[in-house]
Amino acid sequence: MKSHGLEMVGEQTISQPKIKDYGESVNTLGNLSGGTDDIDLELGNVITATVSTSAQTFTFSNPPETGTAGSFTLILTNGGMGTITWPTSVKWEDGNTPSLTASGGDILTFMTIDAGTIWYGFLAGTDMS
Repeated sequence: MKSHGLEMVGEQTISQPKIKDYGESVNTLGNLSGGTDDIDLELGNVITATVSTSAQTFTFSNPPETGTAGSFTLILTNGGMGTITWPTSVKWEDGNTPSLTASGGDILTFMTIDAGTIWYGFLAGTDMS
């Protein structure tokens, strides 16, 4: 990471920062044609994808270590047009996988504190088109 000429290597602890303006890296998966696609947190914490088939499976990789909270936002287009298989580690509110929009966009958020052993999944917005 480079900031104003200062280069930081590896994981660093920053105490009491005041952030005025920031951005997050977007990992664009693009148009998914079925099968299995990985959401790799090392490639960005905001992910965009479009489902274009009746069956799609997601996996999650490279979460932070246990004791460090990690999260990502998935902006998913046409997620309800077929069957999406989420990792078994995802825990949804009341144990129910949310219904997604067949033709439009949904926003989902996932969070872990134990290196991905459990991912808490939330439907943050539906039919956001």
